Amino acid sequence: MRKKTRAAASGAAKQRKRAAVVRKTASSRVGTVSVSRPSTASDAKLMIRRLKAQLARAQARIEELQASAETDFLLDILNRRGFERELARSIAFIKRYRASGALIVLDVDRLKPINDAYGHAAGDQVLKAIVATVSGRVRASDVIGRLGGDEFAVLLWNLSETDARAKAATLEQAIDSLTFVFRGSNVSAGASAGVAILGPHSDVGRALDEADHAMYVRKAQRRHESEI
Repeated sequence: MRKKTRAAASGAAKQRKRAAVVRKTASSRVGTVSVSRPSTASDAKLMIRRLKAQLARAQARIEELQASAETDFLLDILNRRGFERELARSIAFIKRYRASGALIVLDVDRLKPINDAYGHAAGDQVLKAIVATVSGRVRASDVIGRLGGDEFAVLLWNLSETDARAKAATLEQAIDSLTFVFRGSNVSAGASAGVAILGPHSDVGRALDEADHAMYVRKAQRRHESEI
């Protein structure tokens, strides 16, 4: 009985010894992983400056990536994602400060036939000319975006409904007057415009749907007029 007791005690002592060795080894390993800390106040200030510079570079990179994700590379204007973000921000401002605004959706009338007949390079030239024409007829505070393909949107500030519809007609006329020469042929595109007035009860989806519907009504009207 005494032999068993001594053996058990000896085994427990060995286990405690091994546990102590493991703890000591782990402690020494953890001790090798350390974070350098500034030893003086000047070192601390230098580290803070370095960290601030790194943060500024990271923030600039984030802004650059965000801008690229919201920009149409061909036309250098906002893509649909970027335009919808600006539209949401503008509607929030309009609701808060009781401002006014208007949304115009423009659809190029004959871009697909131009692409089919003369190639996509010709279509790209038409799109660039349209963006330049629209940009020259709106204010710096207004926003232009490409919703996709041959559809554009213009966000206008502080316009009455009458002025907004007059601006839409002006943009139509300016785009209608554009002419291009492809393979010796004179080509024109044209565009149809739809208007939605922004107010306290507007939201992004409803405004885009309203302007888009008005644009299709206008497109059908122009088609009927051209047939007559």
